[in-house]
Amino acid sequence: MSEPISESEPSEPIKVDIWSDIACPWCYIGKRKFEGGVSAFGEDPDSPQVIVEYHSFELSPDTPVDFDGSEIDFLAGHKGMQKEQVVHMLDRVTGIARATGLNYDFDILQHTNTVKAHQLLHYAKAKGLQLETVERLMRAYFTEGRHVGRIEDLADLAAELGLDRDDVVRSLTDDEFLGEVRADQALAREYGVNGVPFFVIDGTYGVSGAQESGAFVQVLQRVQAERSAAEESIA
Repeated sequence: MSEPISESEPSEPIKVDIWSDIACPWCYIGKRKFEGGVSAFGEDPDSPQVIVEYHSFELSPDTPVDFDGSEIDFLAGHKGMQKEQVVHMLDRVTGIARATGLNYDFDILQHTNTVKAHQLLHYAKAKGLQLETVERLMRAYFTEGRHVGRIEDLADLAAELGLDRDDVVRSLTDDEFLGEVRADQALAREYGVNGVPFFVIDGTYGVSGAQESGAFVQVLQRVQAERSAAEESIA
């Protein structure tokens, strides 16, 4: 469902701000469904109608970098659920992910704190590679069993995308972009965001959760129609 957040002036292209966490399984699923919606909306790679920026949200900021246990152990302790319930829940999520083309492997997943990963996303944004980095970190975490909480591991993943490994280590060690992470989190609180993924489309409409692709198409079309109507009223 979509709900007005604030008014925005017509502009091109349509800006979509996405709050998510690397360690959120629904965020990766929502990413795929959103991408499907953008494709169905008629996105032209040579003349983009939609631009995307990711923002930081930590689901479990108190998680240690090196969590001692499995994803089942973490969720059982964090949510107070029986392990059998957790296994059933993860099986369900895995099936939903598979339907979007994602092969989650919770058996090899290394649960961790994601604040450094969020800092890397801001570093990558400054280098023009944020979208590629979001995809790489989520794939590494959910399908490859890679560690995305330690500086050295994050630097390895960043280097795969062509980023300067040594400079990434420097930036993460110095908490160069920690202020930007906290600013994202503060803005999320202002919007009343208490779960992710959360999409703010054109600064006007909020879409909460991993909605089906059609829901994103509808909101993008609504923004497009409102812009057209505004232009006609001015003409």
